[in-house]
Amino acid sequence: MKRIAVFASGGGTDFQSVIDANAKEHFCEIVCLIASKAGIGAIERAQRCGIPHAVYAKKDYPDIEELYRELAYRLNMQGVDYIVLAGWLKIIPQSFIEAFKDRIINIHPSLIPAFCGSGYYGLKVHRAVIDYGAKVSGCTVHFVNEVPDGGAIIAQSAVKVEEDDTPESLQAKILEVEHRLLPECVKQLCLGNIVKEGRKVIIKQNNQ
Repeated sequence: MKRIAVFASGGGTDFQSVIDANAKEHFCEIVCLIASKAGIGAIERAQRCGIPHAVYAKKDYPDIEELYRELAYRLNMQGVDYIVLAGWLKIIPQSFIEAFKDRIINIHPSLIPAFCGSGYYGLKVHRAVIDYGAKVSGCTVHFVNEVPDGGAIIAQSAVKVEEDDTPESLQAKILEVEHRLLPECVKQLCLGNIVKEGRKVIIKQNNQ
């Protein structure tokens, strides 16, 4: 069974969606939660579910490369197969991405390549969608590469942007979709059903 580590920086609702789905289907072992700071909701969720956690805060590491070297060592020692970024708001250096090439996935709250990249996170994404007048938004699960939100797309789900939507209401709608899409992608990844060929990603439905 594949072993995953989940990275989170906030409340951890996407993290919880993976926990809940795995409790029902047991498609992976959640080895640990990696938090970017202490006191976040994701840590409370890990504690409630008996999942070990560790905090890797930027303020504790003058050199960001050192932080990720220590983190890589920890994950390798724990035999982690895949890393799931579930609301991880910290920049990841290329050295770490290369060390876990094609083994890191992320969920982003828009339909990439729209409203993504540097500066697009949280409510800023949804505010930009509404200000632009987009009629459709959604979420994207993708592999992580050296370009922010630039890795190969695994799956996407769309939601309609209503005329009376606010950034908060749009965020709430998209979170509901995220909580279905992310666990499904983690499941298929851990079952070996996701095949990446360059920028093209195929999910082999017949192996489920």
